[in-house]
Amino acid sequence: MERRARIGILTISDRASTGVYADASGPAIDATMSEILTSPWEKVVRIVPDGIESVRDAIISLVDDEGCDLVLTTGGTGPAPRDLTPEATEAACEKMMPGFGELMRRKSLEQVPTAILSRQTAGTRGKALIINLPGKPSSIRMTLLAVFPAVPYCLDLIGAARLETDPALVLAFRPS
Repeated sequence: MERRARIGILTISDRASTGVYADASGPAIDATMSEILTSPWEKVVRIVPDGIESVRDAIISLVDDEGCDLVLTTGGTGPAPRDLTPEATEAACEKMMPGFGELMRRKSLEQVPTAILSRQTAGTRGKALIINLPGKPSSIRMTLLAVFPAVPYCLDLIGAARLETDPALVLAFRPS
């Protein structure tokens, strides 16, 4: 029997991490993943403040300690001084996968001209894929649907747990 995939949902926000407001982005990731995936999975949720060390350490813990196959981050990808998620992701990863960010920006530019300000990226750490998603809940579903056709095969290639998608929503590409 195949192992159940573990998916880390990491919200990066100074205010949400201190309870100033409720996190809406993490639940948006959870809802989208529940909609897309047909294979069994379990979530591991974390909320941390902005910053290189806090985000890097959370990613490393989700992969190395919690055994996550996929880590989806939200927040901290803009140009503001505290937006350091891409730098933290790069510090935690062994290989960068810039095509994910390129596609998310292209898709987001269809909606808003400010998508060009986004610095989302992705990378791998061991047998895990880490993807930086936007912080805006309405943009999370759109960008996940855009990049997810490549995610299951990427996870196959790095030795992570197998994910199956609902082909009516996301047709995962796996070469024959």
